[in-house]
Amino acid sequence: MPADDPVNLSHGRQAEDLARRHLGRNGLKFLQSNYRCPFGEIDLVMLDGDTIVFVEVRYRARADFGAPAETVDARKQGRLRATAAHFLQRERWASKKPCRFDIVAVTGAGTDSLRWLQNAF
Repeated sequence: MPADDPVNLSHGRQAEDLARRHLGRNGLKFLQSNYRCPFGEIDLVMLDGDTIVFVEVRYRARADFGAPAETVDARKQGRLRATAAHFLQRERWASKKPCRFDIVAVTGAGTDSLRWLQNAF
């Protein structure tokens, strides 16, 4: 199925909602979802204390072809860094704060299949 298939988009949105709730329960404050610029998109922008957290949410129906987090390769990391830099330039209040990149990997359905990788890269 193509990435823009409605079924894939639905699963992706559900995974992002699940990740957002999980991070919120763990003390992070939601700032923005689906931040887009010419360089790419960041699924979630959160605040952990004084730290800006850029979150990439990855969903896989099954782990047969590898874990979801494994799909965040060097190319994707570069796009996420460029998008985060754009966010920090646009949101001046955030430009002086420390930041990090987390990955939330969701496999299948349910919270027991969620894995949160802090400082992923």
